[in-house]
Amino acid sequence: MSGVLRSLSLDVTPGVGALSARRTISVSGAAPGSLVTLRAVTRREGGDWAAQATFLADRDGSVDASTQAPVSGDYRVADAMGLFWSQRREPGTTGSAEPSDVDAPLRTTVTAWSEPGTGHLDVDDEGAVPSQDSVEVVQWLRGEGVSRTEIRHDGLVGTLFRPALPGSLPTVIVLNGSGGGINEARAAQYASRGIQAFALGYFRAPGLSDHISRTPLEYFERALRYVATTLDPAGGRAVVSGQSRGGELSLLLAATYPELVLASVPFVPGAFVFGAQGAADPTEGWSGPTWTLGGEPLEHLWNGNSGVTWQPWNDEPPPTRHRDVYIDGLHDRRLARASRIPIENFAGPVLCVSGLDDRAWPSSMASRIVLDTLERHGHSAERLHLDYEDAGHGIALPHLPSTDIERTHPVSGVHYSNGGTPRGIAAASADSFEQVCAFIHRTAVQASADGRDIPRAEGR
Repeated sequence: MSGVLRSLSLDVTPGVGALSARRTISVSGAAPGSLVTLRAVTRREGGDWAAQATFLADRDGSVDASTQAPVSGDYRVADAMGLFWSQRREPGTTGSAEPSDVDAPLRTTVTAWSEPGTGHLDVDDEGAVPSQDSVEVVQWLRGEGVSRTEIRHDGLVGTLFRPALPGSLPTVIVLNGSGGGINEARAAQYASRGIQAFALGYFRAPGLSDHISRTPLEYFERALRYVATTLDPAGGRAVVSGQSRGGELSLLLAATYPELVLASVPFVPGAFVFGAQGAADPTEGWSGPTWTLGGEPLEHLWNGNSGVTWQPWNDEPPPTRHRDVYIDGLHDRRLARASRIPIENFAGPVLCVSGLDDRAWPSSMASRIVLDTLERHGHSAERLHLDYEDAGHGIALPHLPSTDIERTHPVSGVHYSNGGTPRGIAAASADSFEQVCAFIHRTAVQASADGRDIPRAEGR
């Protein structure tokens, strides 16, 4: 086979589509049994992120990255999206892989090339000419026809994404965690699935506090009423969904304003009200209050907790590797009872998303506490727990790089680990997005069928 000229052909489908769309990646025209390398480079604000994997071409000289595992590279499972979720920063790249501009699609160059002289060892392919092919993949965040409207109403700060669809739509309020800001990327992707999404900031957003300390729940009550009276949500009310501290908040709002919340979808939540922790105003510190109601701080688990002798928000190591401040805090039973979120006040559907390897806080335990409490109190609406092995605290949008596990907190600057593995986080992010979208749709359909109302819990 000396001097054979082969024409390698690379196909990525869809070439242009939503971030959440799973791609197929295939190569044809390689020498049978040869090594074919695929490399994906995504350009982001802080520089390039890249992943690479090498495959063994089959007897037809083809590679299907959806069904074949790489023999070498940055990931080792049969998953074409591995070229996206296993990406890491290239030298000189800074910043996050999470998109901030929903109108700037992610553009990735995927290149395939064959290694000459690596075909079947029983065939002489010395002198074969190397071949390569490249394609650009475009992943958009805001779909065609989805409107983006900045909301500055009655003190509210957020962004509304509405699909180009008539009538009442399932509607979700999207809340960020202790990093603050406005999560436009997730809201835009929900809108691509026919869900009206209001990404609501509550600190570290224009005109708001730089810290989470003493955030009034009345702010969110105004947001819930704004959605109900202005945005025509299917089912008459909003679903609330947030990440981490936003997950805690999603449960707290459902328990505090049950008549205004259609369903709660907390990602990696806490089951208790916690102090301000790493997003605290430095003048009050980690053990200061996070939430207020009627001008008074809500009781929280770090308020003079007798079981806690240390805290992890000062960048110092815990006393031993087996200590967990969130477990230690439960030893103060009086304070634990007083700071527990009374989710039994809520009669609507609840979906909890958590990671079994969450190293930031025990979100799997918190989700179990929440769902067990609801069951013991006779809750009859849908309860769903998506609890993922090998996933940690960083369950995010599908197909983004999941390799950035060790983090520096954007407010406190403290170093911490989200936990999980890149593969586990990627699987959880992709699956949870699909399941949450389906949950929001069926919740809205059911509520609309029931006359825009769901049963209220006893005793309210």
